[in-house]
Amino acid sequence: MCGCCGCGDDGKDTEDGGQRGSNPMVKKRGCTDIIVLVVFILFWVGMIYIAVYSIVNGDAFRLLYGYDSYGNTCGEKNEMTVMSNFSGKDFHDRKYVFFMDIIRPKSSLEVCVEKCPDRELKNAQELIAFYNETGVSLTRYDITPYECTDKDLQNTKGPCPVFPVHHSADILSRCIPASFSNFTSNLKETVLGYLNEFDIFRYVIADLYASWKLMLLLAGIAFVLAIAVVVLIRFIASVVVWVILALAIIGSLAGTGFLWWTYVEKKNSMDMKTANEIPFLQIEIDSENAFLAYSIIATILTVILLLVILVLRKRIALAVALFNEAGKCIVAVPMILVQPVWTFICLILFYVYWVVVLAYISTAGTAVLDKDTGFVNYEESQPVRYMWWYHLVGLIWTSEFIIACQQLVVAGAVAKWYFTRDKKTLKNPLGDAVCMLILHHMGSVAFGAFIITLVKLPRWILMYLHEKLNGSQNKCAQYCLKCCICCLWCLEKCLKFLNQNAYTIVAIRGTNFCSSARKAFTTIVSNVLRVAAINSVGDFILFLGKVAVMTGTGAIGILMFKGDPLLNYFFVPVIVVCLFAYFIAHSLLSMYEMVIDALLLCFCEDCQINDGVTPGREYYMDPSLMKFVKNSSEAIAALNKRRDGGGEDVTDGGVPARESTPLRGEQPSPGGKADVTDDQQQETARI
Repeated sequence: MCGCCGCGDDGKDTEDGGQRGSNPMVKKRGCTDIIVLVVFILFWVGMIYIAVYSIVNGDAFRLLYGYDSYGNTCGEKNEMTVMSNFSGKDFHDRKYVFFMDIIRPKSSLEVCVEKCPDRELKNAQELIAFYNETGVSLTRYDITPYECTDKDLQNTKGPCPVFPVHHSADILSRCIPASFSNFTSNLKETVLGYLNEFDIFRYVIADLYASWKLMLLLAGIAFVLAIAVVVLIRFIASVVVWVILALAIIGSLAGTGFLWWTYVEKKNSMDMKTANEIPFLQIEIDSENAFLAYSIIATILTVILLLVILVLRKRIALAVALFNEAGKCIVAVPMILVQPVWTFICLILFYVYWVVVLAYISTAGTAVLDKDTGFVNYEESQPVRYMWWYHLVGLIWTSEFIIACQQLVVAGAVAKWYFTRDKKTLKNPLGDAVCMLILHHMGSVAFGAFIITLVKLPRWILMYLHEKLNGSQNKCAQYCLKCCICCLWCLEKCLKFLNQNAYTIVAIRGTNFCSSARKAFTTIVSNVLRVAAINSVGDFILFLGKVAVMTGTGAIGILMFKGDPLLNYFFVPVIVVCLFAYFIAHSLLSMYEMVIDALLLCFCEDCQINDGVTPGREYYMDPSLMKFVKNSSEAIAALNKRRDGGGEDVTDGGVPARESTPLRGEQPSPGGKADVTDDQQQETARI
């Protein structure tokens, strides 16, 4: 599968024909993190074993259709599980579980019935009438309703139901009372009682069902709007950024000035009262002091804001330039925008598989007969208890693995596009990135996903414990758990950001995960101001794009739903559509964010490897990015010189359409590398 199954750190051969100094993209790659990949495969062998064991020993239909007190699943033919006269019944025509005493369902006898009672039955005579009319017996299997006139048989344990038998609705194949008006206040507070009492839930479901076609149409409109926003951001990002910065500066200065003006007014008013010996209230003194404090705080914040903008002005300009470059990359490789769809499909398929297996695991217990009541209980065996944890780890690890695959594919496609001089020769960079992932770097992706799992699993456990301790009086334990959960959440976010950048280094250099993460970390730390500016500015612009798609779709939805007489609450489908629109916009614009992050690392690698002046070490970056490097004037002058005198075919990237071949009349330095001057070494060290 791999060219060489080493760690992948060698990477001597690059896509510039062996000139490592010009193009860092590795052409001949090895397999990275093989051991982790083998562990991941073996882990999935265990997942498959758990699935087979659970399907053989469990019955997911017990959760779906329910089962009676004797272990029989309603709605299917059963096999005898215990030595009981009521076990192993054929209930393919009895699909609903009926409780003899709905007030005490945990201790009540449960039987499978053909139909839930559609009216209230107050006594045995009405029970017999219901039986004569429908043929449905709401008793234990060995007696008929005619025998229920004996009050001694009307018991929670059966064989006859406790009266009154309430009018019931079929909910998840269980006969649940349709109304809770005659129940205690505790039961009234349940969600089911609330929904049935006010009928809001029914109206909402009816509205969603009546408008689902228009909702699908609006989802398509949201997708089109999101594509339009992606295209627009490329051209208006600079305008949006500088307008926002100008408004922030003007707003800060105006707000600070207004606060000082108000303070001076109050100060003068107080001075006049003091001069005229007019008494004043304590609240007036407090108001003056408060405005003084607010004015000082606003002044400090305004100064900090102005200093930050002054320091980050060039980095903000770099963020705008990277937005433009990201737009060019997406136009050149439009299939990048489809990646969230494939990832979403893979995640949905995996989640369906995981939930189905979970249902079988939860029903993989052994049937045990209670000799006192004659009821059958299912008890978990010791192996099943460990399967829960194994299956939970599989959920986290595999989900993160699928997401990491998307990140590496996008990073690989962006790096391939960036480090190709003649962009016209690109055929299918996304396909090349997928092949690179499958043939070489599955282990690195599994490694990164496993690290996230090591942090996320403890956080979930602590969240579960915190939920259990919610009613506890031990406030110290709750506070400590909250602190631990917060710290793990922050660590998880940092690791996810580092992992995403590590995948970009893996795509560029072909190194293993640890080496790539270390390289990504040093690059981020050495360019921390650039990263901060790009992330803050970029996130805000993308958030505005998401809001624009959501509000635009919502406005169209209001116009379409407002005049529909069939809808009870037209705002309900509008809200649902807005949520879907935001999700669609987030999926597409998150690709934009990933492309920008990958381009930033490619830019840093380009600055570190090349100097833009020495033959054979020309920059790959667009001329719009060259002004953000230290020797920008020399690099642009050298580029113009090559354009005017060299006669090469220059692409939009502003570099000759060739792979680091020396210009005519120029000799490369020994080893295929140009000599590096002291200034160039200092520039590399600075980057």
